Amino acid sequence: MFDQSGQWIHLETFDEFDNGLSALIDLWSSTSKTVTKTVKAAALAHFKEDLEAAILQWVDNRAKSKKYAAIAKELAEFEDALNEGSDLAVVADSDAPAASARANKKA
Repeated sequence: MFDQSGQWIHLETFDEFDNGLSALIDLWSSTSKTVTKTVKAAALAHFKEDLEAAILQWVDNRAKSKKYAAIAKELAEFEDALNEGSDLAVVADSDAPAASARANKKA
């Protein structure tokens, strides 16, 4: 996710995505004033971008594709929950979860 200086650390391995999704959920749950909606939206966008790249990288590997599809499904469920929240509708304006849709087709 983000390092101490605020730079995005690209996610590459399944474990990084698995842990990263938990960190993303924690970030969105944060009530700290330093965690703005902009920071939350940026983290979500970066996570989705990295996940889509990973899904494309492993599209020909059925076992890995299933693992990343599971992360994409969890991410889609998280986004649905965010979109149901009244003050978190900023996510609805972001790009559709292309990785999630592509992963659901594969599953």
